[in-house]
Amino acid sequence: MSVEKIGISQQTLVSTDGLVRAKRLPQYLAGLAATLGALAAGMVLGWTSPAGENGVNLAKNYDIKISITEFSWIGSLATLGAGAMCIPIGIIADLIGRKTAMLIMVVPFTIGWLLIIFSNSVLMFYFGRFITGLSGGAFCVAAPLYTAEIAEKEIRGTLGSYFQLMLTVGILAAYVFGAIIENMRTLSIICAVMPLIFFGIFFLMPETPVYYLKKGNEEAARKSLIKFRGNEYDVEAELQAHREALEETRRSGRSFFDSIKSPAAKKGFVIAYGLMLFQQMSGVNSIIFYSSDIFSGAGSAISPNIATIIVGTVQVVSVFFGTLVVDKLGRRILLLISIIVMFLMTLLLGIYFYCLDHTTAFDNITWFALIPLCTFLVVFSVGFGPIPWMMMPEIFAPEVKGIAGSSACLFNWLMAFIVTKFYSDMKEAVQSYGTFWIFSLFSAVGTVFVYFLVPETKGKTLDQIQRELNG
Repeated sequence: MSVEKIGISQQTLVSTDGLVRAKRLPQYLAGLAATLGALAAGMVLGWTSPAGENGVNLAKNYDIKISITEFSWIGSLATLGAGAMCIPIGIIADLIGRKTAMLIMVVPFTIGWLLIIFSNSVLMFYFGRFITGLSGGAFCVAAPLYTAEIAEKEIRGTLGSYFQLMLTVGILAAYVFGAIIENMRTLSIICAVMPLIFFGIFFLMPETPVYYLKKGNEEAARKSLIKFRGNEYDVEAELQAHREALEETRRSGRSFFDSIKSPAAKKGFVIAYGLMLFQQMSGVNSIIFYSSDIFSGAGSAISPNIATIIVGTVQVVSVFFGTLVVDKLGRRILLLISIIVMFLMTLLLGIYFYCLDHTTAFDNITWFALIPLCTFLVVFSVGFGPIPWMMMPEIFAPEVKGIAGSSACLFNWLMAFIVTKFYSDMKEAVQSYGTFWIFSLFSAVGTVFVYFLVPETKGKTLDQIQRELNG
């Protein structure tokens, strides 16, 4: 992705052939508005870290006794809720529209946060986290779908990257507010406001033209496209391209079950599920959810809250950098670099925690954990964070893309639930160093998986990729 594509202009450009180019500003604004939902989802993910080691701050602020096991459920139930919405939100978005589907998700978002704000029992925390997770998972599917359907192909990659970027901004926001306020109930109130801000801004945005065409409302599709491209732009050619793409999908006539029997579809599922497995088993969500816990356990000289802010900032900057290089370096090479470094960093974190428990080697440099942890998040944010999601529409044929992508999303969140739910149990069983060595082992296996099974998709058409997978 070239740097010049990042710029936003309010001008309607005229190309050298005399044709009026589309305005970009309405597309960028709508893309940012849609991904405010991702920011709200990121705050759900980041909320757990300021709760303190094993939820000690949460228990203190609410005057509720919370056991280690109960806190592991509080931390992980949001991911279970997110997984539960991966498939239903696709159906809902097709029935009532992408915009409306995202807007109504504000209702469960608000209900979930209210349950957390007014919680007087662990059970209320459970329900609140699960329900906020439902909305967070919905945005993970609906927001990228919305941005993909409103963007010109030249800036689709940039708009598509906004989701991951805003998700990390939301995580960082939870870290920052948690450090400043030091009260979990007040932090929850701030988190509850974000979905309402999203609603107020996104309500003003148009529905996608592709949705209107799917419903047979061509005039509404034309008006929608004009809003995104400007009055002077001739939208007919783009409308025709959308019509032909939809018609081609209808003409294929193959059922989903027939389509998944092809070698390309089978390999696609192996690649998709494999990438999602190794993404989550790298331990990334444990690091994000429990980063404050990790630094407390390390006895770091740096305040755990400050350390998590450093971690969150590194992640945001890294995601932004990743949007600039992914189309230049290619998917496969970034995946390989990412998972090799992740393997080394979790191995190093394991060594660090082992030495803390058994030697005095790190007693005077307890801040050392920041180095491998931040390095891990840098390479994850550039490679194994965004690229598995980016490759989903690239490796599946149109007739299986919807269900295949949703099922891979569901699998991803289920794996995230397992890792975050049992992180505390793993620490109890094999200590912090053993836990990170387990994550390291998965990344080592993932390196072999990527090297032998994951193809390069950069610069290739869908037909080329399908032929390669069928070969």
